[in-house]
Amino acid sequence: MNLKPFISFSEYSLAELEDWKDQGKKVAGVYCIYAPDELIRAAGIAPVSLCGKKQAPIKEAERELPASLCPLIKSSYGYAATDTCPFFGFSDIIVAETTCDGKKKMYELMKAIKPLHLMQLPHTQKGEAPFQYWLASLHELEDFLVKYSGVEVTEEALHAEIVLQNKIRTELYELLVLCADKRSPLTARDMLAVQESKSFAVHPESYLQKLQTLRTEVDEYLIRPNLPKKKGVRIMLTGCPVGKGSEKAITITEELGAYVVCMENCSGLKGQTLQVDETGNPYEAIARRYLQVPCSCMSPNPGRLDSINEMVKTFEIDAIIDLTWLGCHTYNAESTVLRNFVEDEIGLPFLHIETDYSESDIEQLRTRIEAFVELAE
Repeated sequence: MNLKPFISFSEYSLAELEDWKDQGKKVAGVYCIYAPDELIRAAGIAPVSLCGKKQAPIKEAERELPASLCPLIKSSYGYAATDTCPFFGFSDIIVAETTCDGKKKMYELMKAIKPLHLMQLPHTQKGEAPFQYWLASLHELEDFLVKYSGVEVTEEALHAEIVLQNKIRTELYELLVLCADKRSPLTARDMLAVQESKSFAVHPESYLQKLQTLRTEVDEYLIRPNLPKKKGVRIMLTGCPVGKGSEKAITITEELGAYVVCMENCSGLKGQTLQVDETGNPYEAIARRYLQVPCSCMSPNPGRLDSINEMVKTFEIDAIIDLTWLGCHTYNAESTVLRNFVEDEIGLPFLHIETDYSESDIEQLRTRIEAFVELAE
């Protein structure tokens, strides 16, 4: 199976970005799945995910940010401050969001580096008032985008982007379900590359074609007779967006003979089954879809429990690891609610890990995960 377009997505994306910029077009750097791809692309701008998943730039960030902030915030700002993220360099503007207090204050510093628009999220998904507040925020984002691109957003363009992004979500989710088959040769790190490359695709049509090609290859592989089935505990990884800590957990889990077959987090499957209504007012449809993303910044957040429950059934999960970053208060606090739900309602083993991007706790994590896997067997 040809995974090179996904594993080498950085170099493909950078080449595409260079060509895009040569045509005089704009790029928006984004950090969060609340950033509406449909609206950004309808304004003639290519959205790309920005760096924030490694330890290296954190020391520089701590010159201005508290050491107690989560590593994702510090890494993101460190890359921007040192100009060591090529995707940040290509970005003309930044589309940010108020998903946590730490990020909000960090963005106040980042806007001195590059033009930045801060989307104002409501704190709850319930009721008409939060919806209207979020809808107004998206219209403010549109004004910001048009100012820099010079391209007016039309309902026709918005509808076309809605249809395309819905197709991508559907294809990606179905591919991930297929790749979780016990006979599939693909690993969690393979699928992580497939998922992450989505947010770096300058041309979404091309990404969709790559997904369809890989799905055909997996289909053709799985019809072979007498394929061996993987043995071992099937793990769901949930919690904070993936980063160096997530890679630690995945590597350790697979070295111990278990398998991460599903990742319910921001750069994984969170929100992938949520579609934008293709009928009616496209602005309202986009607002309703993105407001339903089950992030821990929302209170209450029942959508996350419902989503995890459904994925447990679909991916035949045996146990759940909840990985959160040190300093991420919303996900850490929500872990108690999640533990109670998983153990009492679903009846599965549950492990909460709190870590950062460093490698200092690898052996401690190994000990905890090893005991957890033995318990789940």
